[in-house]
Amino acid sequence: MSIEDFAEDMSGLKAIDNTAALFEFYSVYLKCTPKDKVENFDTFASWAQTLLYDFNEIDRYLIDYRSFFDYLSDIQEINHWSVQEEKTPIMENYLSFWRKIPEYYEELKSSLEQQNLAYQGMVYRRASEKIESYIQQNKNPHIFLGFNALNNAEQEILQKMNASGVAEIFWDIDEVFLKDPQHDASLFMRRYQKEWLHYREQPFNYVSNNFSGNKNIKMIGVPGNVGQAKYVGELLAKLKPEDIGKTAVVLGDEGLLLPVLNSLPGNVEEINVTMGFPLTSAPVTSLFDQLLKMHSTASQELYYKDVIAISNHPLIQKVTSGFSRIISGKIQQENLVYFSRQTLINFIPEKYRELFSLCFEDWKNNPGLAVAQLQKLIFSIKDHLDKEKDQLTLEFLFQYNLLFNKLDNLLETYAHIKTIKSLSAIYKELVATQTVDFRGKPFTGLQLMGMLESRVLDFENVIITSVNEGVLPAGKSSNSFIPYDLKCSYNLPTYKEKDAVYTYHFYHLMQRAKNVYLLYNTESDGLSAGEKSRFLLQLEMEKQEAHHIQKLTVAPKVPAISRPLQSVEKTPEIIEKIKYLAGRGFSPSALTTYIRNPLDFYHQYILGIKDREEVEETVAYNTLGTVVHDTLEVFYKEWEKKQVSIDALKEAIKRTPDEIAVQFRKSYTQEPLTKGKNLLIFEVAKRYVVNLLKMDIRDLQEGNSLKVVEIESDLRTEIPVENLDFPVYIRGKVDRVDEFNGKVRVIDYKTGNVQQNQVEIADWEDLTTDYNKYGKTFQILTYACMLNEQQPFKKPIEAGIISFKNLQNGFLRFNKKDKPGRGASKNPDIDREVLEFYKTQLKKLIEEICDPETAFLEKEIPTSSW
Repeated sequence: MSIEDFAEDMSGLKAIDNTAALFEFYSVYLKCTPKDKVENFDTFASWAQTLLYDFNEIDRYLIDYRSFFDYLSDIQEINHWSVQEEKTPIMENYLSFWRKIPEYYEELKSSLEQQNLAYQGMVYRRASEKIESYIQQNKNPHIFLGFNALNNAEQEILQKMNASGVAEIFWDIDEVFLKDPQHDASLFMRRYQKEWLHYREQPFNYVSNNFSGNKNIKMIGVPGNVGQAKYVGELLAKLKPEDIGKTAVVLGDEGLLLPVLNSLPGNVEEINVTMGFPLTSAPVTSLFDQLLKMHSTASQELYYKDVIAISNHPLIQKVTSGFSRIISGKIQQENLVYFSRQTLINFIPEKYRELFSLCFEDWKNNPGLAVAQLQKLIFSIKDHLDKEKDQLTLEFLFQYNLLFNKLDNLLETYAHIKTIKSLSAIYKELVATQTVDFRGKPFTGLQLMGMLESRVLDFENVIITSVNEGVLPAGKSSNSFIPYDLKCSYNLPTYKEKDAVYTYHFYHLMQRAKNVYLLYNTESDGLSAGEKSRFLLQLEMEKQEAHHIQKLTVAPKVPAISRPLQSVEKTPEIIEKIKYLAGRGFSPSALTTYIRNPLDFYHQYILGIKDREEVEETVAYNTLGTVVHDTLEVFYKEWEKKQVSIDALKEAIKRTPDEIAVQFRKSYTQEPLTKGKNLLIFEVAKRYVVNLLKMDIRDLQEGNSLKVVEIESDLRTEIPVENLDFPVYIRGKVDRVDEFNGKVRVIDYKTGNVQQNQVEIADWEDLTTDYNKYGKTFQILTYACMLNEQQPFKKPIEAGIISFKNLQNGFLRFNKKDKPGRGASKNPDIDREVLEFYKTQLKKLIEEICDPETAFLEKEIPTSSW
């Protein structure tokens, strides 16, 4: 039997787990604390777990709790506020907490003893107190095997039984470690040899001499955790069948269990996994996690991401035969960010409504109802699964049913869990400790285990993974209220003792092994990264003569993949589609898409592939642009063919908030934008519109005249291309055409940031080759060209952009420069000559698009330009 079970039998108390101890502690806390200072269970649990751990340690090491807690309380007072004469309420509460710890401790022990219950430390203390009466009643021989790090209670039990002649203890330590006073592998054995009365009188006859024998040790650096798992598979694949049974794979990081299982080669026919599969890694876990997370927030509406995450879970997909994908489509189609439960249920078919009701109906922040719903959900899913094909999933569901039964019992026994948030915290703690056991043959095949399962076992071939600092050994971590110096004063274990436990297990694995493979992660960043373990450095520095140590670094073969630029030849069907587009009219955006990347033009306009529709939780940039454009269209449409007055512009400013709200309802959502990022974007849209109206007011106040000619007018004109035997049109919608002091201006609004140099050109050949520099110039010249074809200009006009992010620079006019670079003279007039130059380039571009011999060739575009 285990030492824990032995101590429990001896104590006569029934051991309870940490969760039950936490609930019992809260009952005691409520009894000991004035009602006006009582914390809720969530807050209490955040510190009580740590205090329970300390209670455990104090009892396991048989510490006099009164002097210990008095010492601890005095330390806190000296450390923090003893120099200040007048203490604030916060200081008093803090110090009061430390003074009350002895009371918590006594009351908790008393409460548990009345129920014949105990946490582990209590069990050990009681067992050590009852050891002499136990010996009197049990004279049969007791054999103790495989121990290393014993707490004080265990040492008391073993020493008294040993002295009484009813116990024999077998240790396992190598001579190399025991003779080295600095080696942590023998830290505890040296203490027992020196301090136990028995070994002062009797020889310590448990020392072997195996570690210094012949050993092949390979220290192998592998990038990444999955890389280690794959390399374990490679090492096993090289072993002979008869050697597999003499081999152990020990996982320093137990999270590698699944990757290693998936990497086992074909020659491993039998395997015994001595560590359980963590329930947290089961695929069904994410479903229950998501449900509890969603119901933890007291909201009357459902959030679309929660609904999609739950309805798209593989288990729900399986039960509903994939129907839940339709839900995602519906949410995206209607841009539902928050919606009622009834809205969701309304578009669920009758046969799936019960399942979705269990998931999404209001749990009323009631933990009891939550557990009941989750249990019903388990049985509802179970009824849809196949007993043969879904054995593993059914096993996981069974384990979760047991877990929720346990939660249900806790809820019935204790009334401390008031909210689903509290329930979720306890659920997470229980899940973290639950494992699903594997079935295997313990004495045959490959042995796969964690470091702590390896104790007392010896293998000829040992493969240890994750031999990194922070994993082996685990390093400094403190889940305790007890300061380091106080632990040292009372001989409580510190991180040094914790490291020594790992050291013993690590070296014990190598003690009788012949071939040792020590794998460590070479990655320097990421969650599981770190430097190689000090154990590896120690092996090198204290190398035994018969040890053959090799240091290797392996890396996966990564072939250089050259991705050639794609090319799509124009088939007769593609040419027909191009003719259709030409007859309908090429838009400026279609033509600039071709300039940027012909392959994008092919995907968007020939194949008709659109961007995937997503739910716009935050207003997208293109939606913001649409709202601003449509708001300005409403205002300026009223002044079409008229002179604009300052009073009219000021009236439009007053109407802006309401009109912006109307346009958001049309383009985005019916819900008011009253919070979060959307409220900020609403204000940005308002600011853009108001700033433009104010700019026009300033122009008029300076004595300029402004007449609106056309607003958002649809243009379409034919462009005769001599080398083509079919008609070609260009079409588009120009944002605004006005007369400023009698001169016609063609204006395109941009909500992005546009600079003056982006609407200037020196060499006409560049117009259709460089999208980044001349894409916007091409667009505004296209609008000017269409207007001229519709009604030829009698005199030169201007065309340009109003950029809402660069409004201080006003109207950014197109300019023709006489030479590239600085110092060039600029001409903003768009006359017949400018338009002829533009049309020459336009026709060349259209000819290229329509040419059957010119393929759609992908351009190499830097990421930043997308």
